[in-house]
Amino acid sequence: MYEHLLQLDTLNMTFNRFGAKLIALFLALVMYGVALGMKPHFFKSIFYKPRSLFIGLLCQWLILPLITFIIVVLAKGFITPMVAMGLLLVASCPGGAVSNFMASHAKGNPELSVTMTTITTIAAPIFTPLNFAIWGGLYVKYFAASASSVLRTLAIPTEQLFITVIGVIGIPVLLGLLTTKYAPKVSERLKAVMRYLSILCFVAIVVILMLDNIQLFKHYIKYVFVIVLIHNLLALLIGYIASSIGRISVKDRRTLTLEIGIQNSALGLLLLFNTNIFPQELANGGMAFVTAWWGIWHIISGLILSTCFRISKK
Repeated sequence: MYEHLLQLDTLNMTFNRFGAKLIALFLALVMYGVALGMKPHFFKSIFYKPRSLFIGLLCQWLILPLITFIIVVLAKGFITPMVAMGLLLVASCPGGAVSNFMASHAKGNPELSVTMTTITTIAAPIFTPLNFAIWGGLYVKYFAASASSVLRTLAIPTEQLFITVIGVIGIPVLLGLLTTKYAPKVSERLKAVMRYLSILCFVAIVVILMLDNIQLFKHYIKYVFVIVLIHNLLALLIGYIASSIGRISVKDRRTLTLEIGIQNSALGLLLLFNTNIFPQELANGGMAFVTAWWGIWHIISGLILSTCFRISKK
């Protein structure tokens, strides 16, 4: 397996920027559907009783990157440095907007999920570069000097922040809340439709992410699948265990489990394919492949887990 991953590290993946815009559009549509089931006054309660929010931010900004660092060090003989750096990059990214739908579908606390995603996205210019520099720097210095070429200073594009916070989250949520307030009958009819439409959007996102690199996925997925599966499972467990220790409500526990287990890997890809950060001639196939597959797998695992939560009585 290690030899095949070394081969993957020498390759360059392509990134469909038009596809990225379509993904943002699909996520905005999903967020509108999520907002149809939200109550504005629930947002106030998050800050009046901030324990759940504090636990979530602690997991997102500290515990997940730390545990990821420990895992890549322990797995040093099984995964290549580039794959390890890809996992550290994903762990450094903010929560993904996909989690907002998953929290709603799981009968969790979508208001908490939206608040978490918004805060971690706004703070991404600080925490994403900081975590990648700290944990990636330690990994390169003490365990894999060969990965020093990809230990770059990350700069989060302002345009991407604006698209995520305003375009993907802010405007759709506001429109959804307004629909519920001024057209409640329409809102009720749309809820079920939007749930199924959202799932179709996620299927479209998976297709878009795979389309341009289908041959690479066919050849290397068997080597990366288990790696991402374990990392994603650990992220979900971090959210669940921390929530259980914090003794927060079942709804909030479900929400934080999904929030920590779903990362904005699309941001990771945008950084990887930003030639001002990672020159085009720099081979970073292992990093890019892991980040891209994370973006696919967390949709699958999120749908499975949120559905289990939805039918569970606990």
